[in-house]
Amino acid sequence: MGSSGGTIKMSVFGAIMALLQFVNPAVASEDYYTGNETDRLALLEFKVAISSDPFGSFSSWNDSSAHFCKWQGVTCSTRHRGDRVAVLDLRSLKLSGSISPHVGNLSFLTKLLLNDNGFTGLIPPEIGSLGRLQHLYLSNNSLTGGVPEALGRGLKNLQVLDLYLNDLSGEIPAPIFNLSLLRCLSFSWNHFHGALPWNLGILLPKLQNFAVYANEFTGSVPASLSNASNLVALQLGYNRFTGRVPSMASSRNLRYLMIDHNSLGSGDDDDDDDLGFLSSLTIASRLDILDMSHNNFGGTFPEQVANLSTRLRTLDMGSNRISGKIPSGMRNLIRLQLFDASSNNLSGKIPWSIGNLQSLESLDLSYNKISGSVPLSIGNLSRLVLFSLGGNRHLDGEIPVSIGNCSKLIFLDLSDNNLRGIIPLEVMSLTSLSRVLNLSRNGLTGVIPAEVRNLKNLGSLDLSHNLLSGEIPHSMGSCLGIEVVNLRENLLQGSIPDCLGVLRGIQRFDVSVNNLTGEIPDVFQDMKFLQLLNISYNDLEGEVPRRGVLKNGSIILVAGNSRLCGGVPELELPPCNFKGLKKAILSKKWKIVIASTISSMLFLTLIVIFWIRKRGKQGSVADDDSKLQLSYQRLLKATNGFSTTNLLGTGSYGSVYRGVLTENGTTIAVKVFNLDHRGAFKSFLAECEALKNIRHRNLVKILTVCSGVDRQGNDFKALVYELLANGSLEEWLHPVERADEPPKSLSLSFRQRMNVAINVASALDYLHHQCETPIVHCDLKPNNILLDEDKVGHVGDFGLARFLRSSDDNPCTTSLTSSTIGIKGTIGYAPPEYGMGNEVSTQGDVYSFGILLLEMLTGRRPTNEIFEEGLNLRTFVQSALSQIPFPTEALDPILLNELRLRQISKEIVIAVLKISVACASESPQERPSISQVLARLKNPHFPNHI
Repeated sequence: MGSSGGTIKMSVFGAIMALLQFVNPAVASEDYYTGNETDRLALLEFKVAISSDPFGSFSSWNDSSAHFCKWQGVTCSTRHRGDRVAVLDLRSLKLSGSISPHVGNLSFLTKLLLNDNGFTGLIPPEIGSLGRLQHLYLSNNSLTGGVPEALGRGLKNLQVLDLYLNDLSGEIPAPIFNLSLLRCLSFSWNHFHGALPWNLGILLPKLQNFAVYANEFTGSVPASLSNASNLVALQLGYNRFTGRVPSMASSRNLRYLMIDHNSLGSGDDDDDDDLGFLSSLTIASRLDILDMSHNNFGGTFPEQVANLSTRLRTLDMGSNRISGKIPSGMRNLIRLQLFDASSNNLSGKIPWSIGNLQSLESLDLSYNKISGSVPLSIGNLSRLVLFSLGGNRHLDGEIPVSIGNCSKLIFLDLSDNNLRGIIPLEVMSLTSLSRVLNLSRNGLTGVIPAEVRNLKNLGSLDLSHNLLSGEIPHSMGSCLGIEVVNLRENLLQGSIPDCLGVLRGIQRFDVSVNNLTGEIPDVFQDMKFLQLLNISYNDLEGEVPRRGVLKNGSIILVAGNSRLCGGVPELELPPCNFKGLKKAILSKKWKIVIASTISSMLFLTLIVIFWIRKRGKQGSVADDDSKLQLSYQRLLKATNGFSTTNLLGTGSYGSVYRGVLTENGTTIAVKVFNLDHRGAFKSFLAECEALKNIRHRNLVKILTVCSGVDRQGNDFKALVYELLANGSLEEWLHPVERADEPPKSLSLSFRQRMNVAINVASALDYLHHQCETPIVHCDLKPNNILLDEDKVGHVGDFGLARFLRSSDDNPCTTSLTSSTIGIKGTIGYAPPEYGMGNEVSTQGDVYSFGILLLEMLTGRRPTNEIFEEGLNLRTFVQSALSQIPFPTEALDPILLNELRLRQISKEIVIAVLKISVACASESPQERPSISQVLARLKNPHFPNHI
């Protein structure tokens, strides 16, 4: 009976299966019932191919844990019997290894997101069997080989194919272009070659983003793109495309058109058809970026450019063969931030209406044939950062004083023209200039203004090939950041000032072909970065210095000075008369002795004051440590001869070594100053001065100071600190793996990062508001935050610290008691106002704290290579906060992992990100005080959310 009953049941089951197979073959397949196990095994095989998992993302992927649908990165669909994997999201986890072909067994997969990792090897052809796949992200890996043709045959539902930034090569298989549902197709930054299909725009009617930037594609731009009505971004730059650009009359939604660095255009200067496509772009009312630079476009600058979208921010037409005049109608492009038409054949005058483009940050019209004068309306461009008219040769008139209104300029080039008159004082008062001031090859007259002292941060000054007279101003010694000085071929007189010796960063100094007299200052010998000293064709006299860098005769040119003598043999100068020089030499020796004596007395006075105050109530060193005195010899022994094995790190002014005092086993950190580096001695004094009167639990504790001489008799200056067990915050945020060391597994949880942030904010609040004289740190960054054994943060390195005197209660108006010359901080962390020559303030530290906090939350340095073209760490996070419900893309993967495991709250993360963005505001007035920030971070509600 039981047997017959079982037979009946099996017969019924078979009948049902047969019926289901007739209705839907897929449902009746064996995989319908075993697919759950198939998915689990496929995931385990995927894990096997992973060679490195620094964040432990696969720790949950094992047989003994929860159902695979709960594994990290796995999302299942409940629409199918047995729960099938629908999404595999392993983005930004720093994974290494290959992509297992078993991923092709996840037959219900709709999204495969493996971007921003370190995958190597080939793209598995088995991915082509994932018929339900809609999104395939493999960008920013190290994949090699070609694109499997199978991807174009199984993937009929694919909407996004992102292979950006790999090492892929070969031609794109034709079937890929038959995936008619594709919206985004990105092959940028690979090694693909071949031509694009002529009917691309027809085959992919839904295409919105087509990116093949930085490859080796050839042939023409497909004319069928004129049918791509949904196109938003077309990125074809850095390839070898030729021919004409088709009309884009159907692309109403186009925002980004980048066709730069190709060979597009006919190369005919008079071929107006080359630029015909520009007229069709007037229909694109949302056009944001148009980059057609570095091609062979000819023809006349079209008037229709003035009718492009008023949303246009970038118009780059540089390095082509475009002729004609700049249309005055360009005044309509009111949001334009970059306009580059350099290296063309433009003529005529610069239209006065250029001054209407008040959003302009970069204006480059160099190397054309533009004539007339520089319009006064340039002064309306108050946001201008780069302004270049060099190499036009036909510009005349005077340099407009209105340029002085462009208070954000860092690069100004008016060279190789017919400008005349004097150099306006307003130009020499542009404290923002930090890269280049080039007024060379003009007809400028008068003297070099003493206001050159304002250019404290300037890197290159070129006034050569003019008619400038008078002396080289002594005030040029204030330009401490300068690296290149070119005053060649003028009418300068007098001697070369000794005070230029403070410009220790000089690399090239050219004053040749002038009327200079006197001796060559000895100070050039100590300019350790000097690569060229050209003093030829003047009337200089006396002995040529031969010590220091001037031992190398190849870097000094002295021809045309008949009264020079001595120097290194390579100069082939006559020997000097020693008797005539004996008196001068003795005089110089006495000067050196006197200067050295005064310097030593001042330093000893400082040390005495330091130790007297240290023993007072406000001393920074505890009574137990006040007897600690360490000589150079003891430090040498403690650090094993300052061995590289004990090197903890290097900075701008010296190196830090780990040491152990043999007598008591105390572990110390020794900061040794490189006194050959410009500014190192000043940094040593600043750090001594800052640390002698302050004491706080979140400041690095100084034990003693060492001043003496080393084995060679050179000055030796060092500070000795307590060594904190867990190193710097830099090491925890960006651990470095070395071949000779085991891999480091360093990470800080969200709670630990917030505690460090509170520690740092507490230290700054003490420095800004609780010291008798407020102190600005000026160099807050992860390298200068040290962690003890409990991962408590301590602020160190006061080499750039400055004391303030408060003019009122507003921290934004606090000013320095001493000069701010040379204050720069660190790129990325220093506030923008410092780059424009403004005085330091407590709000500058708040900005640096904001950047530091953003780095702690995102895991990205402010100097990350992705930050370009106006994007920076702050705007990156600000954009993420405004565009999506939660800024997943902006968060450090370690914190993102905590978030996914629900160990932290989204609300608290967003709150801290907003605090960080506010601290890093561009305007000092918009930043909160550090006291306000600290109160917010210590809010009792915060820990309840963590």
